[in-house]
This record gives sequence, C-alpha cells and structure tokens, in this order.
Amino acid sequence: MRYDKVCLESFGYALPEEIVTTRQIERTLAPLYERIGLPEGRLELMTGIRQRRFWKRGTRPSEKSAVSAQRAIDAAAIDKRHVGALIHASVCRDHLEPATAARVHHLLGLPQECLLFDVSNACLGILNGMLLVANMIELGQIRAGLVVGTECGRDLVENTIETLNRDTSITRNQVKLAVASLTIGSGSCAVLLVNRELSKTNNRLLGAVAQTNTDHHELCHSTAGDDGVDGTRPLMQTDSETMMHAGIATGAATFEQFLMETDWTREAIDKTFCHQVGVAHRRLMFESLGLEVDRDFATIETLGNTGSVALPISMALGLEAGHVERDEQIAMLGIGSGINCLMLAARWQRSLVGGEGGLFDSNQIAAVTR
Repeated sequence: MRYDKVCLESFGYALPEEIVTTRQIERTLAPLYERIGLPEGRLELMTGIRQRRFWKRGTRPSEKSAVSAQRAIDAAAIDKRHVGALIHASVCRDHLEPATAARVHHLLGLPQECLLFDVSNACLGILNGMLLVANMIELGQIRAGLVVGTECGRDLVENTIETLNRDTSITRNQVKLAVASLTIGSGSCAVLLVNRELSKTNNRLLGAVAQTNTDHHELCHSTAGDDGVDGTRPLMQTDSETMMHAGIATGAATFEQFLMETDWTREAIDKTFCHQVGVAHRRLMFESLGLEVDRDFATIETLGNTGSVALPISMALGLEAGHVERDEQIAMLGIGSGINCLMLAARWQRSLVGGEGGLFDSNQIAAVTR
C-alpha cells in the first residue's frame, strides 16, 4: 500500500492523573506471593514496568476520547466541517452498541455527514483506523478523518489481582498467564489525517504493509463473556513467552515486506515508534529487525501497556520531546495479538500535538530557539 495524498496532521492525547506503581501492585498481591513463594520485585524485573496510570472509576472511554480528539483538532486548527470520518478504535468502549464513536461524535459536534464507526483489533485498532481513513482520503472520499481510542486498564488489573489472591489452587505456571494483564495501563490518543491540499504540515504518509499469523490467535484472549463493557469485569490470559517469540517472528517477516514496499534500507529509517509491551520484548524485537533501539521512543516503563493507544501516544509524547527532526523518515511498527502486524512509513516535517501541557508546535519552538 502506497499513499500520495495523505498527511498525518496532528495528535491529541490525555493521560490519567492517578499513578499506580508496580511495587504497589506487588504489595496488593502479597497473599499470592507468600502462598507460592514469589519474591517482591519479580513483576517489575520481568516486565521493566515501574508504573502505569488509571482513570477514575466509572470513566467512560468516550469521555477521554472526546478530549484527545478535540486536542488534535485544536492543534491542527482545522475546521470541523472538513472531518468526514471518525473511527473509535480502542479495545475499550462504552457499550456493545451503539458505537462509542457515536458519543464521541456528539461530544465533538462533528458534521452530520461525518461517517462514524468503531474498529476493534486488539493493540492494532488505532493503526487499523489510520489505514482506513488514509484509504478514504487517498480515494478522494473525504478530506480529513479522526482516529481515536481510550484504554481503561483499571478493571482488568484489579480483577486479575482479586482472582490471583482468591484462587488458592493457582500455581506458578498459571500465574505466568496473568502477568500480561498486570502490565496494562490507561491512556487516550487521537490522530488526525488530512488531504495534502488541506495540510499545514506536509507530514506525508508514504506507505503501509500488513501481515497476519493466525496460527497463534489463541495465545492471548479475554475470558468468554467478559469484554469489559457495560459493567462487566474483564479477565485475560496470555501465554506471554510464546506470544513474544511468535510476535517477533511475524514482525520480522512484516518488516522485510515493509522495506521492499517503501524502498527503504534499515539505515534510511531515522526514528521509530512501536507497540509497547515490555522491556525484554522491545529489546528482542529491535535485535530481530536489525534496528538501533536508540532511534525509538519508549513509554513502557512509565505508562505500561496501553493497548491500542501505546504506539500513537508514544509517538505524540516523542514528538513533544523533540525525538523527531524535520525531513526525518519514521517507521511505525505495530504488533498485536491475533497475531496481527501493521507497519506504516512517514516523512516528517512539522509536529502538531495537543496534550496535557497545551499545544506543541515544532515550528514555533524552532523559531523561539533560533
């Protein structure tokens, strides 16, 4: 897939105020640790995650998605009348129906002509949404589109802790299936894509490749009936080690396709942003892809695994931190359960990000510092 008319115009994000450390979680898991003889510090040692954040109890994904989306709109200073599509693409959503995108649309006051729907594909949802919007822009069907998602990790983490402490039959091997659930954090991010003629940044989306390996679709799954919407309490089981190696193998195969599709070499990639699972996973993935890890921007240690939000919010925060310079080529490397892999290529010019500290505009920052 190649693109000529699409720009990644702006990002908007929101982060919860409440910070929960891994040490706090381990202290809560004291009954389990004592029962099976686990030393405190094991979870942080295995994952590299020091903390994650949670929204207040009762927070609906649509509330924070509307905040992130409005920040992306404000950062781009775009007229809402140009927004022809809105996709809500996180794992978490308000209800099974209607689409969470419907409430976000209402809160934003977008045009009635705006196409809206939800997309769900585990940790790749927002990247998939970006691809759908890009296709609509490339075909001339819309001039601009928003992709947004909000992950709410509190219920999954707290339900996992409660289950592990309550069930005295759980063994060390069974605990391994719950480790991934304890890494989950919360966050919200939106991406605005526009037609080049409408763009003020000229951040070109150049291409994308996708690959799946569904032989491994059962390695990570939520308990049947517990989807985390409408008050249900989710519970997830993940064969983390097998998932890591299978995901990295799929990622490596996809990356070779990515290089062919973009006509890039590894050396031509200036910066990367990837899905954030754990420190060991990140290190092994970059070794497998033959990329330098210092070109990447990580948030896993402080935000945990924020699902579909992980890659885009890492990119938004990286842009704010000055990780990307003008004319650099960026690779977005997404891997999710299923197993699904999606990688996007962009050439960067100007960063527009609406976040906790207000608007970040790399042109204005550069002008001030010259």
